[in-house]
Amino acid sequence: MNRELAQALAEDAEALAALHDRELTAETIAALRKVGFPSNLGLLPAGECSQEAWRLMAAALAETDAPEIDLLAADYAAIYLTGAYGASPCESVWTDDDHLVCQEAMFALRGIYAAAGLAAADWRKRPDDHLVLQLLYIAHALRRSAADDLHRLAAVLDEHLLRWLPDFAARVAARAETPFFAVLGRLTFAWCEQLRDLLAESLGEPRPTREEIEARLKPQRHVEAAPLAYMPGAAPSW
Repeated sequence: MNRELAQALAEDAEALAALHDRELTAETIAALRKVGFPSNLGLLPAGECSQEAWRLMAAALAETDAPEIDLLAADYAAIYLTGAYGASPCESVWTDDDHLVCQEAMFALRGIYAAAGLAAADWRKRPDDHLVLQLLYIAHALRRSAADDLHRLAAVLDEHLLRWLPDFAARVAARAETPFFAVLGRLTFAWCEQLRDLLAESLGEPRPTREEIEARLKPQRHVEAAPLAYMPGAAPSW
Protein backbone atom coordinates (compact mmCIF):
# COMPACT_ATOMS: atom_id res chain seq x y z
CA MET A 1 0.00 0.00 0.00
CA ASN A 2 1.53 3.32 -0.99
CA ARG A 3 1.91 6.06 1.61
CA GLU A 4 -0.48 8.49 -0.10
CA LEU A 5 -3.32 5.96 -0.06
CA ALA A 6 -2.55 4.97 3.53
CA GLN A 7 -2.73 8.62 4.63
CA ALA A 8 -6.05 9.11 2.85
CA LEU A 9 -7.47 6.02 4.54
CA ALA A 10 -6.19 7.21 7.91
CA GLU A 11 -8.13 10.44 7.39
CA ASP A 12 -11.22 8.36 6.56
CA ALA A 13 -10.89 6.43 9.82
CA GLU A 14 -10.49 9.65 11.80
CA ALA A 15 -13.53 11.18 10.12
CA LEU A 16 -15.67 8.14 10.95
CA ALA A 17 -14.35 8.13 14.52
CA ALA A 18 -15.35 11.78 14.91
CA LEU A 19 -18.93 11.04 13.82
CA HIS A 20 -19.24 8.29 16.43
CA ASP A 21 -17.45 10.40 19.03
CA ARG A 22 -19.78 13.29 19.69
CA GLU A 23 -23.22 14.75 19.05
CA LEU A 24 -23.86 16.20 15.62
CA THR A 25 -24.18 19.97 15.35
CA ALA A 26 -25.67 22.09 12.59
CA GLU A 27 -22.11 23.17 11.75
CA THR A 28 -20.95 19.56 11.38
CA ILE A 29 -23.88 18.71 9.12
CA ALA A 30 -23.14 21.76 6.96
CA ALA A 31 -19.46 20.77 6.74
CA LEU A 32 -20.35 17.20 5.75
CA ARG A 33 -22.63 18.47 3.01
CA LYS A 34 -19.98 20.91 1.77
CA VAL A 35 -17.38 18.17 1.25
CA GLY A 36 -19.95 15.79 -0.23
CA PHE A 37 -19.64 13.17 2.50
CA PRO A 38 -19.36 10.23 2.11
CA SER A 39 -18.20 10.53 -1.52
CA ASN A 40 -15.17 12.48 -0.27
CA LEU A 41 -13.81 9.40 1.52
CA GLY A 42 -10.57 8.00 0.16
CA LEU A 43 -12.03 4.51 0.02
CA LEU A 44 -14.79 4.51 -2.57
CA PRO A 45 -17.63 1.98 -2.36
CA ALA A 46 -17.13 -1.36 -4.09
CA GLY A 47 -19.99 -3.81 -4.21
CA GLU A 48 -23.72 -3.49 -3.72
CA CYS A 49 -23.74 -3.30 0.10
CA SER A 50 -21.12 -0.56 0.21
CA GLN A 51 -22.76 1.42 -2.56
CA GLU A 52 -26.09 1.26 -0.73
CA ALA A 53 -24.51 2.48 2.52
CA TRP A 54 -22.85 5.41 0.72
CA ARG A 55 -26.12 6.27 -1.06
CA LEU A 56 -28.19 6.10 2.13
CA MET A 57 -25.75 8.32 4.01
CA ALA A 58 -25.81 10.92 1.23
CA ALA A 59 -29.61 10.84 1.32
CA ALA A 60 -29.67 11.09 5.12
CA LEU A 61 -27.49 14.19 5.05
CA ALA A 62 -29.63 15.76 2.35
CA GLU A 63 -32.76 15.19 4.47
CA THR A 64 -31.30 16.37 7.79
CA ASP A 65 -32.21 19.92 8.77
CA ALA A 66 -31.96 22.14 11.84
CA PRO A 67 -35.18 20.95 13.55
CA GLU A 68 -33.75 17.41 13.61
CA ILE A 69 -30.78 18.35 15.79
CA ASP A 70 -32.68 17.39 18.94
CA LEU A 71 -33.65 14.02 17.44
CA LEU A 72 -30.02 13.42 16.45
CA ALA A 73 -28.93 14.25 20.00
CA ALA A 74 -31.48 11.78 21.38
CA ASP A 75 -30.25 9.07 19.01
CA TYR A 76 -26.63 9.76 19.93
CA ALA A 77 -27.44 9.47 23.64
CA ALA A 78 -29.42 6.25 23.16
CA ILE A 79 -26.56 4.62 21.25
CA TYR A 80 -23.42 5.91 22.94
CA LEU A 81 -24.41 7.12 26.41
CA THR A 82 -27.47 5.45 27.94
CA GLY A 83 -27.59 2.10 26.14
CA ALA A 84 -31.30 2.60 25.48
CA TYR A 85 -31.08 0.84 22.11
CA GLY A 86 -29.15 -2.12 23.49
CA ALA A 87 -26.41 -1.44 20.94
CA SER A 88 -23.23 -0.90 22.89
CA PRO A 89 -20.29 0.72 21.04
CA CYS A 90 -17.94 -1.45 23.16
CA GLU A 91 -16.72 -4.81 21.89
CA SER A 92 -16.87 -6.68 25.20
CA VAL A 93 -20.66 -6.46 25.34
CA TRP A 94 -20.89 -8.30 22.02
CA THR A 95 -18.15 -10.89 22.49
CA ASP A 96 -18.31 -11.70 26.21
CA ASP A 97 -20.46 -14.73 27.07
CA ASP A 98 -22.32 -12.68 29.69
CA HIS A 99 -22.43 -9.49 27.58
CA LEU A 100 -20.54 -7.48 30.19
CA VAL A 101 -18.45 -4.35 29.68
CA CYS A 102 -14.70 -4.13 30.30
CA GLN A 103 -13.98 -7.79 29.67
CA GLU A 104 -11.27 -9.70 27.78
CA ALA A 105 -11.56 -7.67 24.57
CA MET A 106 -10.80 -4.47 26.45
CA PHE A 107 -7.61 -5.87 27.98
CA ALA A 108 -6.50 -7.40 24.68
CA LEU A 109 -6.89 -4.08 22.90
CA ARG A 110 -5.14 -2.27 25.73
CA GLY A 111 -2.12 -4.45 25.08
CA ILE A 112 -2.31 -3.78 21.34
CA TYR A 113 -2.49 -0.04 21.91
CA ALA A 114 0.41 -0.13 24.39
CA ALA A 115 2.57 -1.97 21.84
CA ALA A 116 1.85 0.90 19.43
CA GLY A 117 2.70 3.52 22.06
CA LEU A 118 -0.93 4.47 22.69
CA ALA A 119 -3.28 4.45 25.67
CA ALA A 120 -6.91 5.34 26.32
CA ALA A 121 -7.20 8.70 28.06
CA ASP A 122 -9.61 7.34 30.69
CA TRP A 123 -10.80 3.74 30.26
CA ARG A 124 -13.49 4.25 32.92
CA LYS A 125 -15.20 6.85 30.72
CA ARG A 126 -14.35 5.25 27.38
CA PRO A 127 -13.02 1.67 27.55
CA ASP A 128 -10.21 0.57 25.27
CA ASP A 129 -12.61 -1.55 23.19
CA HIS A 130 -14.88 1.39 22.33
CA LEU A 131 -15.61 1.82 18.62
CA VAL A 132 -14.08 5.30 18.50
CA LEU A 133 -10.76 4.12 19.93
CA GLN A 134 -10.63 1.15 17.56
CA LEU A 135 -11.14 3.49 14.60
CA LEU A 136 -8.40 5.79 15.89
CA TYR A 137 -6.08 2.80 16.20
CA ILE A 138 -6.79 2.01 12.54
CA ALA A 139 -5.82 5.57 11.63
CA HIS A 140 -2.61 5.31 13.67
CA ALA A 141 -1.57 2.03 12.03
CA LEU A 142 -2.31 3.38 8.55
CA ARG A 143 -0.26 6.51 9.16
CA ARG A 144 2.72 4.36 10.09
CA SER A 145 1.96 2.09 7.10
CA ALA A 146 4.98 -0.20 7.55
CA ALA A 147 4.37 -3.82 6.54
CA ASP A 148 4.44 -4.99 10.17
CA ASP A 149 1.88 -2.34 11.13
CA LEU A 150 -0.43 -3.39 8.32
CA HIS A 151 -0.08 -7.08 9.20
CA ARG A 152 -1.03 -6.27 12.78
CA LEU A 153 -3.90 -4.06 11.65
CA ALA A 154 -5.30 -6.89 9.53
CA ALA A 155 -5.19 -9.21 12.54
CA VAL A 156 -6.82 -6.62 14.80
CA LEU A 157 -9.66 -6.13 12.33
CA ASP A 158 -10.17 -9.90 12.11
CA GLU A 159 -9.97 -10.58 15.84
CA HIS A 160 -11.77 -7.49 17.10
CA LEU A 161 -13.70 -4.86 15.16
CA LEU A 162 -15.10 -6.99 12.33
CA ARG A 163 -16.33 -9.67 14.74
CA TRP A 164 -18.93 -7.39 16.32
CA LEU A 165 -19.36 -4.27 14.18
CA PRO A 166 -21.94 -5.84 11.81
CA ASP A 167 -24.20 -6.75 14.75
CA PHE A 168 -23.81 -3.26 16.24
CA ALA A 169 -24.61 -1.67 12.87
CA ALA A 170 -27.67 -3.86 12.31
CA ARG A 171 -29.14 -3.16 15.73
CA VAL A 172 -28.62 0.58 15.48
CA ALA A 173 -30.14 0.57 11.99
CA ALA A 174 -33.23 -1.18 13.35
CA ARG A 175 -33.71 1.11 16.35
CA ALA A 176 -32.41 4.59 15.51
CA GLU A 177 -34.99 7.30 14.93
CA THR A 178 -32.91 9.34 12.48
CA PRO A 179 -31.71 8.24 9.04
CA PHE A 180 -28.19 9.53 9.79
CA PHE A 181 -27.52 7.29 12.77
CA ALA A 182 -29.46 4.42 11.19
CA VAL A 183 -26.88 4.30 8.40
CA LEU A 184 -23.69 5.51 10.14
CA GLY A 185 -22.90 2.10 11.59
CA ARG A 186 -23.57 0.40 8.25
CA LEU A 187 -21.30 2.85 6.46
CA THR A 188 -18.55 2.31 9.04
CA PHE A 189 -18.81 -1.47 8.73
CA ALA A 190 -18.78 -1.33 4.92
CA TRP A 191 -15.70 0.90 5.01
CA CYS A 192 -13.89 -1.43 7.44
CA GLU A 193 -14.76 -4.46 5.32
CA GLN A 194 -13.34 -2.80 2.23
CA LEU A 195 -10.23 -1.77 4.14
CA ARG A 196 -9.70 -5.39 5.19
CA ASP A 197 -10.05 -6.53 1.57
CA LEU A 198 -7.53 -3.89 0.53
CA LEU A 199 -5.09 -5.05 3.22
CA ALA A 200 -5.42 -8.64 2.01
CA GLU A 201 -4.61 -7.53 -1.52
CA SER A 202 -1.76 -5.27 -0.43
CA LEU A 203 -0.17 -7.88 1.84
CA GLY A 204 -0.73 -10.71 -0.61
CA GLU A 205 -2.50 -12.76 2.05
CA PRO A 206 -6.08 -14.05 1.72
CA ARG A 207 -8.52 -13.17 4.48
CA PRO A 208 -9.01 -15.96 7.01
CA THR A 209 -12.44 -17.53 7.32
CA ARG A 210 -14.62 -16.87 10.34
CA GLU A 211 -13.89 -20.41 11.55
CA GLU A 212 -10.14 -19.85 11.26
CA ILE A 213 -10.39 -16.63 13.25
CA GLU A 214 -12.45 -18.26 16.00
CA ALA A 215 -9.99 -21.17 16.19
CA ARG A 216 -7.13 -18.69 16.49
CA LEU A 217 -8.85 -16.96 19.38
CA LYS A 218 -9.88 -20.07 21.33
CA PRO A 219 -6.71 -20.52 23.40
CA GLN A 220 -6.93 -16.90 24.54
CA ARG A 221 -10.44 -17.16 25.92
CA HIS A 222 -9.48 -19.03 29.07
CA VAL A 223 -6.68 -16.68 30.09
CA GLU A 224 -7.56 -14.57 33.11
CA ALA A 225 -6.87 -10.91 32.35
CA ALA A 226 -5.66 -8.87 35.30
CA PRO A 227 -7.02 -5.29 35.43
CA LEU A 228 -4.43 -2.67 34.55
CA ALA A 229 -4.52 0.82 36.00
CA TYR A 230 -4.14 3.68 33.53
CA MET A 231 -0.87 5.47 34.17
CA PRO A 232 -0.94 9.13 33.08
CA GLY A 233 2.04 10.07 30.98
CA ALA A 234 3.00 6.48 30.23
CA ALA A 235 2.00 6.77 26.59
CA PRO A 236 0.19 9.13 24.23
CA SER A 237 -3.56 9.08 24.78
CA TRP A 238 -6.54 9.91 22.60
